[in-house]
Amino acid sequence: MAKNKLRRFADNATMDCVFQPNLETAMADSFPLKGNWHADYFKNDNPIIVELGCGKGEYAVGLGKLYPKRNYIGIDIKGARIWEGANEVRSLGLKNVAFVRAKIDYVHAFFAKAEVDEIWLTFSDPQPSKPNKRLSSKIFIDRYRQFLKPGGIIHLKTDSDVLFESTLEEIAEHGYEMIEHSWDLYKEMPEDLDQATREILTIRTHYETIFSAKGFKIKYCKFRIG
Repeated sequence: MAKNKLRRFADNATMDCVFQPNLETAMADSFPLKGNWHADYFKNDNPIIVELGCGKGEYAVGLGKLYPKRNYIGIDIKGARIWEGANEVRSLGLKNVAFVRAKIDYVHAFFAKAEVDEIWLTFSDPQPSKPNKRLSSKIFIDRYRQFLKPGGIIHLKTDSDVLFESTLEEIAEHGYEMIEHSWDLYKEMPEDLDQATREILTIRTHYETIFSAKGFKIKYCKFRIG
C-alpha cells in the first residue's frame, strides 16, 4: 500500500491538472494561480466551482463531464485520493477540471476576491467534538467570503445528522439565505426540481455509495451567504 501511495504521489507531480502548493506558499499568499485561474489555467471565463474535501474527486470530475462550459477545482490534502480523480481527468482529456492538494484551512490563499461562483462540501468530516473545524462553521464561511462571488452558492451533502443540523443552525443564526434542504434527499427530492440540479445531485461519491448501502439517509442543503 505504501509503495502504491508513493507511485501515486510521484505521478501527481507529473500531471498538469494537479497543483501542490507548500505551506510557505499558502502562508505567504503567493500561489501563482490566485486571481489567474481563468487566464492561466482554464483559458476561458466560465464559472468556477470548487469542491472542498473532494476525496477521489467524484463531484469535480462528474460535474466536469456533465458541464464542459463550467470549471471545477477539487481540493483535498490526501494526494493518493486526488490521484484517482486526476488520473481520470488525464485519461479523458478534460480541460475544465483541476485539483489542489492542500489543507482546506488555507483555501482562501488559492483564490482571489469573487473568483469562485459556487462551493461544494461533499461528505465533509463532521468533526463531532470540534464544531469550529466543520467546513460550514462561521470560521470557514468567513474564509469563503474572501473569494466567493456575491450571491454565490454553497452546497452541502452529507450522511451526518450532526453536521447537517449544525449547518442548518449556522444558516439560521447568521441569516444566510436557505434555497433548498432535505433530511432525506433521495426520498424527498422535490418533483419540481430542475433537471440540471437533479442530474448534479445524483452524482455519488465513494463514501456516499458506502453510506447509502448501509442505510444512512443522505442530507442536502443549498444556501447563499450574501
